[in-house]
Amino acid sequence: MVRSNFTPGTVRWATRRAQWRALGLTDEDLTKPKIAVVNSSSELAICFRHLDEIAARVKKGIAAAGGLPFEVRTTAPSDFIHSAGHGGGYILSARDLIVNDIEVGVEGAQLDGMICLASCDKTAPAQLMAAGRLNIPTLLLACGYQASGCFRGGHCDIEEVFLHACAVGGTASLDELTEMSDNAVGGPGVCPGMGTANSMHIVAEALGMALPGSTPVAANSPAMWAAADAAAIRVVEMVHEDLRPRQVLTEAAFRTAVRVALAIGSSINVVKHLQAVAEESEVDVDVLALFAEFGPRTPVLSAVRPNGPHTIEQFEAAGGAAAVMRQLGDLVDPAPMTATGRTVGENLAGITVADEEIIRPRQRPYATEPLIVILRGSLSPSGGIVKLAVGDERPATFTGLARCFSTQESAVAALAEDRIGPGDVVVLRGLGPRGRPGMGMASQIVFALDRAGLTGKVAVVTDGQLSGLVNRGIVVGEVRPEAAEDSAPSSTAFAPPLALVRDGDMIHIDIAARVCDLVVDPAELEARRPESLPEHDETGWLSVYRRTVRPLGQGAVLRPGHR
Repeated sequence: MVRSNFTPGTVRWATRRAQWRALGLTDEDLTKPKIAVVNSSSELAICFRHLDEIAARVKKGIAAAGGLPFEVRTTAPSDFIHSAGHGGGYILSARDLIVNDIEVGVEGAQLDGMICLASCDKTAPAQLMAAGRLNIPTLLLACGYQASGCFRGGHCDIEEVFLHACAVGGTASLDELTEMSDNAVGGPGVCPGMGTANSMHIVAEALGMALPGSTPVAANSPAMWAAADAAAIRVVEMVHEDLRPRQVLTEAAFRTAVRVALAIGSSINVVKHLQAVAEESEVDVDVLALFAEFGPRTPVLSAVRPNGPHTIEQFEAAGGAAAVMRQLGDLVDPAPMTATGRTVGENLAGITVADEEIIRPRQRPYATEPLIVILRGSLSPSGGIVKLAVGDERPATFTGLARCFSTQESAVAALAEDRIGPGDVVVLRGLGPRGRPGMGMASQIVFALDRAGLTGKVAVVTDGQLSGLVNRGIVVGEVRPEAAEDSAPSSTAFAPPLALVRDGDMIHIDIAARVCDLVVDPAELEARRPESLPEHDETGWLSVYRRTVRPLGQGAVLRPGHR
């Protein structure tokens, strides 16, 4: 008996039956497994514009397989749309709002399983987090990437628009920028390239929570529709088998996911999202430590933009996530169970690689050094992340003087006024999960430096969030602990080093040695009080988020009682 079926004659049975009979459901319907189709459809962003059609198709498939589908809606954050409010604070915080949306809709109704329609950056991690929290049979369905556009004979996508729009002094005229905007996006779906959304879709398959061979996928393509049909059938089977996420989301699964993320040069945002999934699934794993451990021992097997020259379409055609796992060979544990009811090894047994130039064998990788590098040191004692690209020629070390800012707007203004120059280290702080709150975006200053010709000549150190495609120059992102973490104005006992930096302090970054140091005498630091950060007059959701968010080392998940 499924949990959604209550004993006939009870109050809950009678009132539920009254509600659902009024919806046109039969008594036979009400005995079936009840499956949530979790949908983040929205007219605010093209990322989600196709999800209603997919939800309708999935619901038909579930019904045909003997289940009873119910569509459950959640909030639908898009970085390029929702970053306009409160300095981008609604972006990461919306991830955890989605988790709670799902809990209310699915757990409150005591449904039996769910299939989650994954689209833009925050939906996939949120849905995986909810799967781990609720622990009912769940499948993630990647709903695809958008078609790129063309600008004056060359490739153009949304990231190119963002890059040119961030240029200080302007490298594109208003007419050119308008034309780029007109042509950058060719249809619904997530940003093309190896950004956060495609990275998380691939990681979901690596974890065993998406069907083999389903990621990445072009939105509204025959392959996407085939995956939707297969997922609809499989999720009903999973309910009958009582195959739950915590049987899939094991420590071994997270180790595989990290290996795959390193092999594809994923977005750095995968690090905190995987940690959040582990926290919600109650798996004791340190994801940042796994990236540091596996990085030097995991070859880079693909070079999809911005990591290299290839497109996400070429990567999909070459075999996608499954092909990467196949090429990794014995670096992938074959034993863990997956949502198919089979092990990783069984899923990969029939996988072939269609193009070994796009997804290379281990013996001929694009790089032997990781594209995601974890730095530690006196400025980032709990870690900071550098994203590289294949064939990078940026300086391996950088020593410069700090120029401190609390908003990216003030940093960009200083650059425009020539108050930032070669040899400087832009310290952009107060943008972490607590500081913003919600983790503000720090990409604009990185792109602005690039367009100003200062890549490699100016470094950036920040506790803010970076675009999943940022890998220009020496940029240390998501520095831990964040500047606002447990800092007390009257004492340095708990002051994060990032909060103690002053203009003119020397900072030393060594990517090869995995070091990010604040070169200031410890006695001087002990005498300092934390630099005061702007106070944000947040109310509503952001005030709840600030009071309950945990540090990045715990995935920035929400837990009551955090100071």
